[in-house]
Amino acid sequence: MFARLARIFRLGIKELYSLRADPVLAGLILYTFTVAIYTVASGAKFEVENAAVAVVDEDQTALSKRLRDALLKPFFKEPVLIGAEEVDAAMDSGRFVFVVSFPPKFEHDVIAGRQPTIQLDIDATAMSQAGNGASYIQNILIQEVLAAVPGAATTQPVNVVIHAMFNPNLNSAWFTSVMQLINNVTMLAVILAGAALIREREHGTIEHLLVMPVTPTEIMLAKIWANGLVIVVAATLSLLVVVERLLGVPVQGSVPLFVASMVVYQFSVTALGILVATVSTSMAQFGLIVMPALIVMNLLSGATTPMESMPVWLQNVMQLSPSTHFVALSQAVLYRGAGLSVIWPKLLALLGIGAAFFGLAALRFRKALQAAQ
Repeated sequence: MFARLARIFRLGIKELYSLRADPVLAGLILYTFTVAIYTVASGAKFEVENAAVAVVDEDQTALSKRLRDALLKPFFKEPVLIGAEEVDAAMDSGRFVFVVSFPPKFEHDVIAGRQPTIQLDIDATAMSQAGNGASYIQNILIQEVLAAVPGAATTQPVNVVIHAMFNPNLNSAWFTSVMQLINNVTMLAVILAGAALIREREHGTIEHLLVMPVTPTEIMLAKIWANGLVIVVAATLSLLVVVERLLGVPVQGSVPLFVASMVVYQFSVTALGILVATVSTSMAQFGLIVMPALIVMNLLSGATTPMESMPVWLQNVMQLSPSTHFVALSQAVLYRGAGLSVIWPKLLALLGIGAAFFGLAALRFRKALQAAQ
């Protein structure tokens, strides 16, 4: 038993030396867990910021001017006055995301207790800004009308008080930074483990392993622990330095619990990488197979779209993906401060999926070695 563990350890050390000798992969790891996470979190935003707004003011009264001036930075750029005949051309050219139109006699109708219509044209190709911005503008206009004309017809029957849990300011960087970290962990785990096996085959060192007193299972376990260790260390440092320090994202839960869960996740996805490598004949073919799989795993894992928004059959299919369970437990631990009593079913699912991938990969790898002999 100890001799077997020693062989796995020494083979893993060889993997670490091989990785150190590959500057491209080393650079990819550094970039993925630093620059990639920071730029995505700071650049990809869901909230409205500096949206271009135009105003068609056919009323030209104090109230319409007050409403126009209420569209302030940083949500909106300074509103631009245009004529009604310019709206279609302005929207077609993409100059503005929003066009607010005040009808004639707008102030007169508001004071008289009527409900005049304010037209809001939206460029819905800017999806995140379109939905959130429409809500922002509606709330701003209602609040300003009520402040300027108390008792106006826009009075709402109820007052809804909103408490945003776990992200009080609805800052998208708090979400995108952690989800990008998880997606990068998935991508690199699959690529590094699979590339390590294909590199052995392309360099001819797989023949050296065949004459050594090692089994296919030991070779696979060595690649899993070595590549998994690199990713776990890099991801942990990225969480503590890039996410918490540079981006200022508070981590509510236990970092050690998240790291332990990531270790279990590494077993699943590195085994998947080795499985894909066993059916690939070259690095190019490996890339062609693994990229569509990674896209599906990332987009449908719940990191981009909530699982509840997907069709039921797709939700059931995605339960076979380890990324689905890791995203769910990561959100529970890092956002909501959940403990082991909450996430243990997800950990069991990761272990089960990992065991299935590992078993299939071991079977394929053993057959490949026998064919090489």
